[in-house]
Amino acid sequence: MVEEPDRTQESKESPAAPVDWPRRLRRWTILYVVVPYLAVTLVFAALQRQLLYPAKTVAAIQPEDARLPAGQVHATVAVASDGLSLNGWLILAEGQSADSPSACDAQLAAGRPLILCFPGNSGNRLERVTDCRDFTAADCDVILFDYRGYGDNAGHPSERALSADARVVWNYVTQDRQVSPERVILFGESLGGAVATRLASELARDGIEPAGLILSSTFSSMSDVVAWHYPYLPLWCLLLDRYPSSDRIAEVTCPVIVLHGKRDDFVPIEFGRKLFAQAPGKSASGMEKRFIELGREGHNDVPRHLLREAVFALARPNDVVNTDTK
Repeated sequence: MVEEPDRTQESKESPAAPVDWPRRLRRWTILYVVVPYLAVTLVFAALQRQLLYPAKTVAAIQPEDARLPAGQVHATVAVASDGLSLNGWLILAEGQSADSPSACDAQLAAGRPLILCFPGNSGNRLERVTDCRDFTAADCDVILFDYRGYGDNAGHPSERALSADARVVWNYVTQDRQVSPERVILFGESLGGAVATRLASELARDGIEPAGLILSSTFSSMSDVVAWHYPYLPLWCLLLDRYPSSDRIAEVTCPVIVLHGKRDDFVPIEFGRKLFAQAPGKSASGMEKRFIELGREGHNDVPRHLLREAVFALARPNDVVNTDTK
């Protein structure tokens, strides 16, 4: 009888199959690179408005919450085009007060410059009181509305909605409160600069020229900022709200002043310069545009006295303003 060879022993001694390294590398690349990359991109695409508009909401904000002298802060309400009520404040110039709606109207009729404020994308109007005090100290009245979805306002923010609301607020100021456009200075900080720039460009197309446009720490476009923060992800092309301010500022006819810090690590100064470069060299009234470069300041560090001096330059263009930009 012929004995069968030991197949088990033979198989044990046979050489192992070579490792398919290219296949393993493809698998690892998909699992540890492609999947996380797509996951981050999709999460951003889904949550981008929550990230862009970190709204701080409260049940109600009252004028006395500002802790300013009695009669200086007054509640205001403008009705948006979709019927949503936008709550805000009228803050009278320092040393001024009113104890009734008619007294408020009389104060607004006094002829002082009025700053129409468009804040950044965080907080609410209660946290902007310090900024407003710098303007009221410059003998200006201030109108400050929270964006929809911020403070005690209902709704959800978006570029389209905020831009439409900005025009509603402009109409409220110039029509309902009867403040002449040449007394109104548009002020925008960071995201608010994009909102203010779009409003200024739309007003220019309608032949309306406010007293000026002051932009603090704002950007050329949201796409530029997102691409700078996330250079290895295609998030900029997924943006729903792009805010192309460098395109829109070219249409602005009112005087333009831009302030930006060289140490701004949220909106790099290069985007402020890019925005400024697209603004017309002179306004329709002949005032040259101005770029105030701040050597040691970051995104939220623009010195308040420089903002006041920018206001003076627009409100009192015949006065000499000595601005230290160092």
